[in-house]
Amino acid sequence: MAELAQAAGVYAPRTLPAWRSLLNWLLFFFQIFVQIVRGTPSLTQLLSYVGLRNTSFLSSTPHFKPLPIVELPESHQTPLTVSTLQIAAGTNGEQRLTVVLDLDETLVCAYETSSLPNIVRTQATEAGLKWFELECTSSDKECEGKPKINYVTVFERPGLHEFLKELSEFANLVLFTAGLEGYARPLVDKIDVGNRFSLRLYRPSTISTEYREHVKDLVCISKDLSRIVIVDNNPFSFLLQPLNGIPCIPFSAGQPHDIQLLEVILPLLKHLSKQKDVRPVLYDRFHMPEWFQKHGIPASALTSEE
Repeated sequence: MAELAQAAGVYAPRTLPAWRSLLNWLLFFFQIFVQIVRGTPSLTQLLSYVGLRNTSFLSSTPHFKPLPIVELPESHQTPLTVSTLQIAAGTNGEQRLTVVLDLDETLVCAYETSSLPNIVRTQATEAGLKWFELECTSSDKECEGKPKINYVTVFERPGLHEFLKELSEFANLVLFTAGLEGYARPLVDKIDVGNRFSLRLYRPSTISTEYREHVKDLVCISKDLSRIVIVDNNPFSFLLQPLNGIPCIPFSAGQPHDIQLLEVILPLLKHLSKQKDVRPVLYDRFHMPEWFQKHGIPASALTSEE
């Protein structure tokens, strides 16, 4: 009996974590099934259910799919048009396009390393997805008052480096993230090996509005809005300049064959670089002002004071 008790003391601690791991995975797949029944979400949302994302130091944004040509809202109000919004004539066309790029779920996706299952990293690697690990400073403090260090696994969106290289040939690049600098700065240092970003802006550069926090006001970058665009998976980021926004599909580690950067966004940006004013083109494609109105944001909120 003593030997059995001793054996139980040796093996029980090993068996318990195994059962917990099995139960966690069963719960994970059950949640996937429930979400499929309700309406399939993005993989990033599913991973967040088991605590893979750490929103204390990553930017917190609602998940959003790219907008097709959005139908006009079903109301009797006069729809917004390009003339209604008083779009300026634009520049002479010689000025380089300025492209403002979001970071999380647009160029990369990041997960807290300690809670990332090995299977996610393994499957991404086998599918050819590039990733790296990163140490970053959290806004939280240790017991001694020192900044807490977080360990993050970052997955690069397919085509990222080629996208930045080709884009920099005809546009000025600006990195604008709602993430904290302690997290975002070392990450951007890692992916911007060619120093292609002429400007980097972090959470303190965003503003809060009546309708959303962490809004990215492009006026802080350029007073001339005819030759500037912002690419972001969260459309509320460009609430103040809806005619300058390009919504894109949120990127996650479960999308190793994603083609957004090179086959969707880059061709559009090349086309916009040839326009004197990008806003009429983006309005015709996305009808963002109407989309915001559908979501309860009036036209009066869709501008910023210069």
